[in-house]
Amino acid sequence: MKTVQLKKPAAIKKLLSIVLLCSLIFGVTVIGTSNTEYTSFDELSPADLYEENVNSTVGITISAKTTSRYGYGYTYEASGSGFIISDDGYVLTNYHVISGYDKVTVATYDQETYDAAVIGYDESSDIAVLKIDAGNLKPVTLGDSGKLRVGDTVYAIGNPLGELTFSLTRGIVSALSRNISTESGSSMGLIQTDCAINSGNSGGALFNTSGEVIGITNAKFSSSGSMEAEIDNIGFAIPINSVKRIVTSIIENGYVLKPYIGIAVSPLSEESAGIIGIKSGAVVQDVTADAPADKAGIKVNDVITKVDDKVIRDSTDLVQVIADTDPGEIVTFSIYRQGKELTLPVEVGSKTESALKNEEAAADAEESETQQEQQNQPNGSENQQGMPNWGSDEFGNFEDFFKYFFGY
Repeated sequence: MKTVQLKKPAAIKKLLSIVLLCSLIFGVTVIGTSNTEYTSFDELSPADLYEENVNSTVGITISAKTTSRYGYGYTYEASGSGFIISDDGYVLTNYHVISGYDKVTVATYDQETYDAAVIGYDESSDIAVLKIDAGNLKPVTLGDSGKLRVGDTVYAIGNPLGELTFSLTRGIVSALSRNISTESGSSMGLIQTDCAINSGNSGGALFNTSGEVIGITNAKFSSSGSMEAEIDNIGFAIPINSVKRIVTSIIENGYVLKPYIGIAVSPLSEESAGIIGIKSGAVVQDVTADAPADKAGIKVNDVITKVDDKVIRDSTDLVQVIADTDPGEIVTFSIYRQGKELTLPVEVGSKTESALKNEEAAADAEESETQQEQQNQPNGSENQQGMPNWGSDEFGNFEDFFKYFFGY
């Protein structure tokens, strides 16, 4: 079986599989677009692009504690890539690069190293924001991934294998909006590229020929069987437009903000499309009560064919369209329902999530465990059987002990 492999920092790997069912759009990845116009005058040579951006690229090393199958605890290290997004030290990388971290270290091209704080992350979007205590850094320029076309040339700068640091590779955009699903079940529409992406590249920037970041490299296609080594030149990157608003929200607000309509969808099968006489669409599988979609009148089994002027070919298209919409914006859904074509206006809502929910969950679990232990402790000088606690101030010697039990 073929799988899509997250390029986990050198020692740690996660697998992704291409699936049909899209996850609930309760908080779809978020956006923002640049006003930059691409022209022939913007193009950089590979050498110029590298020199312009290598000082904005960083290597990331994490150390984490784990336990072997035999119960022995040990600390491991793993490596990945990232890039600087502000001159005062904010760094963007993949969530799976820092997942399970105890300590995160960032290394710059000039060989400076910094302890990094994890400011926040969004696991479903596979992004994490770090902060290092440094100033006068050189940030990248964020571009507009919405303007990418299949065949466009792209470049990646990162740390393949965790050893070949600050390497430049080149390729083209092989496809757009590939529907990929993570182990956790969240769906992602990724840029496919033949640009070399290997273990350790995760979290690094994917650049257009103008030297602007249009993606975050995060996965490579591989086989789970013996043919893995024969598969090459199939890599993936997260479109930068899909995470801009999330990153901004994490930095400015401390939480993840996502557009929200409250439906679950799946692709329309070819058989169903032939029966009802439409080419393609996304089939509504579930509608959350009182969510924006529910209030607009969208129902289970509706087939969404367009949102405004954007044709919806499958569930991935719908996820991306909602992700690219500002909360509060009203969009028009074109819907096929029982032989009728309808248009329904939907006001896109918003949903917030904790930017450090795993840490908060762990802290809550630890607090709950502590409270449980306290409840199980002896109360005052009595133990759990209601007996006085031997060794407490109440019983200082054997005479006191015998007096208590034998009445003298």
